[in-house]
Amino acid sequence: MKDAISRRHALGTLLAVAGLAVTVDACGSSGASGAATTGPVTFWTLQDPTNTIQQAQVKSFNSTGHGAVTLDIVATADYLDKLRAAMGSSAMPGLFFSWGGGNLDYYAKAGKLVDLDPSLEKQFLPSALQAGIYNGKLIGVPMRGTQPVFIFYNKNVFAKEGLQPPTTYAELTSLVTAFRQKGIIPFTISGTATNSWTELMWIEYLVDRLAGPGLFKKLSGGDWSQWSDPAVLQAAEMVKDLVNAGAFGTSFASVNYGAGGTSTLLYTGKAAMCLMGSWEYANQAGFSASFAKNDLGYVPFPAIPSGKGNVANVVGNPTNYVSVTTAAPSKTAADFLATTYSTSYLKALIGVGEVPVTTNTKPLLAGSADPAYSNFLYDLVSQAPYFTQSWDQALGQTLATPMLTQMQELFNGQVTPQQFVSNVLAIKG
Repeated sequence: MKDAISRRHALGTLLAVAGLAVTVDACGSSGASGAATTGPVTFWTLQDPTNTIQQAQVKSFNSTGHGAVTLDIVATADYLDKLRAAMGSSAMPGLFFSWGGGNLDYYAKAGKLVDLDPSLEKQFLPSALQAGIYNGKLIGVPMRGTQPVFIFYNKNVFAKEGLQPPTTYAELTSLVTAFRQKGIIPFTISGTATNSWTELMWIEYLVDRLAGPGLFKKLSGGDWSQWSDPAVLQAAEMVKDLVNAGAFGTSFASVNYGAGGTSTLLYTGKAAMCLMGSWEYANQAGFSASFAKNDLGYVPFPAIPSGKGNVANVVGNPTNYVSVTTAAPSKTAADFLATTYSTSYLKALIGVGEVPVTTNTKPLLAGSADPAYSNFLYDLVSQAPYFTQSWDQALGQTLATPMLTQMQELFNGQVTPQQFVSNVLAIKG
């Protein structure tokens, strides 16, 4: 699994978090199922720029007398391994942060998690809940902003060439030709071994637009044979065509993601576009807040007219989740979950650039640093019929790591599209 921080949110890494007081606006008891007991709860969370907000959230909750939550902030590099070890021991936390999907499903299968009250679902956008549901049961409640993937583009480059961002795949391929003729990289991308997840986004969207979300839903549900679906091969062939057409330039295999690499190429106008998650805004704002707010464009991934997928579908990271284990006093855990959609907590997240996925978020986005961008993200997710979680996170590390290796070899031309399909099928023989 890729470095979680590199795929985190946008503005939160740039804005100072100071003097935030999060009060508990709602402390209903609807949450975790089980006996109504109270007591101390340990909450494991990832080290990131929102920790100050969480600390204020916990402090405020503890002052209400509904129980005592202790926040344990774990370094990114150690988080998954430490959590995995703890979940199999007597040191299991009562609450913990996750990315949802495959790793969360594993703990549900092992009987470590509590099914949450279905009434919580009405507090959040339906598309953002999907990665927190297992076998029809809610096992993870959103606790962060959303991180969809879409096309960023440099408005200045487009204006200079008299071009418009793509709304169809045919327009996308035409732009590849147009920018290559001008000596501009159409799409900046990183093909290094540690950044092959930037290439995965292309396969994710192509497969979704060609086949719809059902194909990957079956695949992530355990049917590995879905890799042999014709849509996967077609997507791989489309990737080969893009590479051959120069869509990603000629040296992307040695380009890193972020400042000094893909983000710099987009900002300086050496590249016109970038298919990336919402956190790319932070990189561009790091170069120039004015550029990010006024000259950085963004549009959804375009439609493929012959495909079955809805153009409104999105891929990426729906959000991050908090789950309750069997070690938690149920009522204390349930009361704490209510803080995740309280107005004060949401305002604090928005204040550092997050776009929460609650149903009551929209009116609060006027208080964000860039309301236009925040509303674009919220509308993209709220209107999505389906939000497919990033494949590597949905599948879990064991399957994702070799899959990403094969992805890189496809982009680098080391394997043919058919070999790519065969090799990935062989990962789970």
